[in-house]
Amino acid sequence: MLNFNSPIIDTKEYSEIKISEVEPILKINLRGKNRNFITKIGKELSIITPVDPNTSSSNEKLNLLWLSPDEWFLYSNDKIGLKDFYLLEDRLFNEISKVKLGSVTNVSDHWIMIHLNGKKVYELLSAGCPFNFNNFKNSKGAVTQTLLNHIDVIIHNKNTNDLNLFVRRSFSAHLWSWLNDSARFI
Repeated sequence: MLNFNSPIIDTKEYSEIKISEVEPILKINLRGKNRNFITKIGKELSIITPVDPNTSSSNEKLNLLWLSPDEWFLYSNDKIGLKDFYLLEDRLFNEISKVKLGSVTNVSDHWIMIHLNGKKVYELLSAGCPFNFNNFKNSKGAVTQTLLNHIDVIIHNKNTNDLNLFVRRSFSAHLWSWLNDSARFI
């Protein structure tokens, strides 16, 4: 992973909302179409690969998000040491890409993960997002790709009022500012 200075340097707490960046963690994009690919991912990660739209699967270390019929987003729950990070990436590459089942792309430096939690999280998101969160907020493990303040984001519902939001690094400072400005008025 690259050494970088994040534009997000602290945790902010507002009335019933907490916003924080999660330290750099493993993020891998997986693409493939056939059943062997899906089986291989599940076997290598010890996770059942989600095949239903906008769902996820997880274990104690990893989360696997469904993004499209042939695309998944893998991220770790905690910061992983570089040695373990590269071992997992190499294992996936050798078992999937090398044998032409699909592609494995390290996107750890491409995405910033922002953790949002609190009772008013959905009010904050609804202030700048066209997505209807009514069903989403009651579906643990739900995933959506949407726009937030005109910025593409991926949102993963980890638990009640507990979300992980992924944004491209180039838009992270702008989104961070918007989240903090908007949270003061919710």
